[in-house]
Amino acid sequence: MSLYNYTIDYEILKTFDRELLFKYNIMPLYYGELFLVVATSNSLASEKEISKIFQYPVKLLYVPHTELQFEWRYFEIKNSLFMLLKKLDNQLKKQEDSKEISIFIEKLLDFAIKNNASDIHIEALNKSVIIRLRIDGVLQQFFRYKIEVFSIISSYVKYLANLDIAQKRIPLNSRFSKYINEKIYDIRVSTLPTIYGESIVLRILNNHDTQKTLEDIGFSNNTLEVLKNILGLKQGLFLVTGPTGSGKTTTLYSMIAKVYSLEKKIITIEDPVEYKIEGVMQVNINEEIDLNYQMVLKNILRQDPDILLIGEIRDVESLKIAIQASLTGHLVLATLHTNNAVESIYRLLDLDAESYLVAATLKGILSQRLVRTLCVECKKEVNQVYQKVGCKHCNYTGYSGRKIISEVLEIDEVLKGLISKEEHINKFENYLKDINFISLEENCKTLIKKGVTTYEEYLNKI
Repeated sequence: MSLYNYTIDYEILKTFDRELLFKYNIMPLYYGELFLVVATSNSLASEKEISKIFQYPVKLLYVPHTELQFEWRYFEIKNSLFMLLKKLDNQLKKQEDSKEISIFIEKLLDFAIKNNASDIHIEALNKSVIIRLRIDGVLQQFFRYKIEVFSIISSYVKYLANLDIAQKRIPLNSRFSKYINEKIYDIRVSTLPTIYGESIVLRILNNHDTQKTLEDIGFSNNTLEVLKNILGLKQGLFLVTGPTGSGKTTTLYSMIAKVYSLEKKIITIEDPVEYKIEGVMQVNINEEIDLNYQMVLKNILRQDPDILLIGEIRDVESLKIAIQASLTGHLVLATLHTNNAVESIYRLLDLDAESYLVAATLKGILSQRLVRTLCVECKKEVNQVYQKVGCKHCNYTGYSGRKIISEVLEIDEVLKGLISKEEHINKFENYLKDINFISLEENCKTLIKKGVTTYEEYLNKI
């Protein structure tokens, strides 16, 4: 069974000798009507034997060893948050004011930031509320509490974000700022009604790490050279592609930082603006007042920009204006949700763009992913292949940190001809083989051979 499916009463844990629990590899979870529920990863342990230790009838739950280790590793913070919520619940029943919810949210944010989490997911289930953190692009459950505390958590988060506390039937979006360890963080809030209550997602935006340079991101020398060539152009269209969470925004921001100067006017159109960049005119899309991509793009050229950043080419209209801008002396940087560079070309054609215009304006395509890297503290080599293990340094996942993999396609005269004629994809692929084009797949396989990542990540991300 999974330990993550159970709500632990941490008050019980404090009544027993921690060293004794470690010795027998057991963890008491809660009292049932007739027995004490105890988790263990020792398959040889018996209920009769464990009952003698607790002097009470027990029911054993056999759980994975890594889950038990994970629970003990974060016992202090789990217990601290549990006690805050318990005290809060008692005070609410007595109709007393309480500051515990404020402390709870601050501790939760602090914990998430220290663990390099990008998002906090607070989700109402049937009988409990779970809190998961997205670390290195993957969600991991850290906390589980009784469902009764969800309403106060939801209300306080909405209060911080200046949202209607009573509104639970429609999705809500906002943001707030919070000082954590003498640094200010922007927190983007999204709520969504579910059958058991709501799903609340807090996106943590670290304003102190917004300006990564192109060199800091981890691109190869060849990719960096192509990107610098693109940024030296006066006009044209450059695309950064990949799925959600692949680091496209970070790449685009770093490109802007590379070329920013007082002599250039740079305008971005984003939905939403994630990080504020000094000196750059950033437009935040707001559909509620019809401030959409189409409206902004129709008026943006009157602002006389040198460089445009379009958060996403979504439809025929946004592509049409992006091409028009790139034809009239503007460098346009944009994102597109496609799997690789060649597929991006066909996506543009699918959006009814004239092939000769695509050939004339498109200067390059960068397709990228973020793959998790093996934890250097616990990875092991088996038959010349490195495998994940899991330890306290990587939260027992086997991975720690992420590395970018990419493929960059600079549009040359041959590719322009293939695009103009809308040639079959086989001709593109054959030409790329002739010029020794390094694909995402090859990039990732190289990292696997070096023991940086795993084949499992290759299957998940490519």
